[in-house]
Amino acid sequence: MHGIAPGDLAPPAAQPVGARAETAGPPAVAARPGSAALGRAMALAAIFGGALAAIATLGPRILDIHDLGWLLHGTLGPDPVAYLSAWMYFAPSPWSWPPGLNPDYGLELSSAIFYVDAVPLMAFLAKALRPLLEIPQYWGPWMVLSAGLQAFFAWRLLGLAVPDPVARALGALIFAWQPLLLNRMGGHFALCSQWALLWALWLCLRPDPGLHLGRQARHWAGCLGLVAMLNPYVMAMCGGLWVADLLGRALRGAAPRPRLSPLVLQPALVLPAMAGALWLAGYFTLAGDVLPMGVHYGASQFDLTAPFDAVEWGRLLPALPGLRHWEAGGSYLGAGAILLLALALALAPRGTLRPALRRHAVLVLALAGMLAFAMSNHVAIGGHIVLVYDLPAPLLRLADMLRASERFFWPLAYASLFAAIAGLALRLAVVPLRWVLAGLLLIQVVDIQAGMGRFRALVAAAPPVAAERLADPFWAEAGRRYHRIRAVPAENFGAHWEPVARFAAPRGLPTDAAYHSRVDPEAVAALRARTRRDLARGWWEGGTLYVLRDAPTQALVAARIDPTRDLLEQHDGLWVFAPNWYAR
Repeated sequence: MHGIAPGDLAPPAAQPVGARAETAGPPAVAARPGSAALGRAMALAAIFGGALAAIATLGPRILDIHDLGWLLHGTLGPDPVAYLSAWMYFAPSPWSWPPGLNPDYGLELSSAIFYVDAVPLMAFLAKALRPLLEIPQYWGPWMVLSAGLQAFFAWRLLGLAVPDPVARALGALIFAWQPLLLNRMGGHFALCSQWALLWALWLCLRPDPGLHLGRQARHWAGCLGLVAMLNPYVMAMCGGLWVADLLGRALRGAAPRPRLSPLVLQPALVLPAMAGALWLAGYFTLAGDVLPMGVHYGASQFDLTAPFDAVEWGRLLPALPGLRHWEAGGSYLGAGAILLLALALALAPRGTLRPALRRHAVLVLALAGMLAFAMSNHVAIGGHIVLVYDLPAPLLRLADMLRASERFFWPLAYASLFAAIAGLALRLAVVPLRWVLAGLLLIQVVDIQAGMGRFRALVAAAPPVAAERLADPFWAEAGRRYHRIRAVPAENFGAHWEPVARFAAPRGLPTDAAYHSRVDPEAVAALRARTRRDLARGWWEGGTLYVLRDAPTQALVAARIDPTRDLLEQHDGLWVFAPNWYAR
């Protein structure tokens, strides 16, 4: 990756305050002897310090790829169970086209691992390694890698404004020891790919590439193509930053006129890279009016006090009145980061921000637009909805696909942290800057121990081998007799999906008891209608065990079974219908 190495920036006293924002990029200066070695050492220290944040949050056991207990026990919620269940089907299945298809997890409701938030890129790598190494779980190593990458890309981003490698490493660690990131380790593992936002911000803020338009296009194609196989939320945010960079550089006249315009070159590379990556991950396997799981847009929005609301994360700051929806706590910045922003504002001379804001006006508008999307059409301050407005139905339907809108605060948060550290680097000499950033990092680490300790306790409470949810001997026998399990009526994230999926997945039994982030409602309706019609006629699928989810279905089956041949009983709290159970 092309970037600015340590020593490439003039020290703060080398130019007037605010002058840096007026130029295409920081002027290069001669590197001091040993500065390259120190830079490499500090970069490695930042990466390892970032990775340590993930280990400190969940504990070292997450690095054991054979330890499944902390995923299956349920202390981190149902999402990890879905990730692991989907992986158990995907890993041993033959490669397909697109390779993200996962038909046995969900049967007629199945789609691809993209719609189970299983980090498709990591799933592909782990599956490709199976001939050499079987990987029962990759989410622990993934989160440690993501925290390290968060620090690495923060290091690259800060290289645009912080010449001193020690200060640069300390600043990078503030990005990694960040509740915005660490909070997602409580169950939303794919959202740990926030390092891609720092990559995108680096691309937006680095000096105009001049004759190297192809290099900028390749960077964006790599960034967006990669993140398309990680998480759709982060992909959407990075996509917005790409458009802002493309338009901003075009308006600034950054492209030399004899060369191919970036407005043509970049989309020609970036859009196919994104589309190809989405196709590989299985994004296009769903059609129709796809329904998201959970609440709709406007019900998990950004409260304007959320960055300062410690909720369960902060030890040094109190919880504030705020929204307490399922995303609560996901926007808290940490006491060290909040103090960093306050200190940078206090030290900033009047008028120093204006040139930078003017130069990056399109980026600022994009960040403001994402903040507005995060706030949604139900604007909240301190837990109170102060403004509600209607959106056109087509826009609301599109917004529903990214319904957890509070997350769109992240790009502005990271851009603000960068601006604050850059501002301090302009105002402070090297040694004071190091001490200030070290103190802020210490405050940050101490403050967020409240949330980290809670997550560590949840993981520690899980045994290395999770107990079976379906322990009745009936299930072991049923697993030998049947080769498919249906839960009726069909439903995504329906009743008893978790114990059924946990039972079926290790045995390789295809099942429609599944949890996907998005489903095709027409497929659900069609499966429900077909199954009910078959049961009403007394038609049972061969080799299929049925889990009956409601009383009407139980009554329907009870009226049509042959008690001398079929079994209808309750085991471990689930009503099961086992056709031909008594047949010899």
